[in-house]
Amino acid sequence: MSAAHQSNPDRPHPDKWIKVLPEGLYVEPGGFYIDPVRPVERAVVTHGHSDHARPGNRHVLATPGTLAIMRQRMGEGVGGSLQALEYDESLRIGDVAVRLVPAGHVLGSAQVVMEHAGSRVVVSGDYKRRLDRTCAPFEPVPCDVFVTEATFGLPVFRHPPDLGEVQKLLHSMALFPERSHVVGVYALGKCQRLITLLRAAGYDRPIWLHGALEPLCRLYGSLGVELGELRPATVAAKEDLKGALVLAPPAAVADRWARRLADPVVAMASGWMRVRQRARQRGVELPLVISDHADWDELCQTLEDVGAPEVWVTHGREEALVHYATSRGIRARALALIGFEDEDSEGVTGGAAGGEAS
Repeated sequence: MSAAHQSNPDRPHPDKWIKVLPEGLYVEPGGFYIDPVRPVERAVVTHGHSDHARPGNRHVLATPGTLAIMRQRMGEGVGGSLQALEYDESLRIGDVAVRLVPAGHVLGSAQVVMEHAGSRVVVSGDYKRRLDRTCAPFEPVPCDVFVTEATFGLPVFRHPPDLGEVQKLLHSMALFPERSHVVGVYALGKCQRLITLLRAAGYDRPIWLHGALEPLCRLYGSLGVELGELRPATVAAKEDLKGALVLAPPAAVADRWARRLADPVVAMASGWMRVRQRARQRGVELPLVISDHADWDELCQTLEDVGAPEVWVTHGREEALVHYATSRGIRARALALIGFEDEDSEGVTGGAAGGEAS
């Protein structure tokens, strides 16, 4: 594709038909936005986190999983008409052929593959490259332009193996059997993924949930993701929570809510737990470096896998990844998109419901 593009000067470059507007990334020949930051006529939504899926759009296209999550979280405000597009189905919107392929971020997450005027552009949305039993794995798609996130776009961010982090948690529980262990997790994605990692590591005891985590766990269960026995922590007696594993939104871990727990060991599951100062600032005794975003090595590997001659980098640490891509002979630039949170607010701070994914 790239050779054909270079040999045909009459073919419009994607930067002529994909624009950065105040509402977000606008695909002009299709008349739609991808993950708009304010209500628009037509939106294509990559996944259900609130910095990508916002209420009030008149027409919404997304995977069935993402639409189910949006309905669960937004209720009547989810949008006007909702259209589900299964993975790898193709749909023509205006003059653009659109396809959604798995991004591996959370249940239903998708990359947006667009073809127009002989060029293929892939917008990654948020993604990771590791095994996650709660969602379909990331699929690299060869393209002319790859628009990638860079949440962890610095070489310092190299996530350790997930199993090792889970074993740290299980070891601490064995070491302090009388203490509750409370882990800060975001309600969508991280909560369910941590549960499946624990189950895969052989932990078959009940897992106790803060009330804010229960609705999406029920939704995941209804969509075929097996999570094992879950119990409500909000109504549990303090005695019942001795030695128990409790999951809660990050904000609740440091809140009065946690006082119901028995001398809790405070843990947090986030890619930002690689930065020990962040853990200390938040009173985290047991930092768990478990992320739902690609780390530095995975971002770099993805550029190799998709083979795009041009890369646009957005919402994250753009400069380092732009420099890396340029050093590999890839044309690269940062996109000035606004309205997308980094993982500090997504998984470590946030409101009562816990911010966004980490």
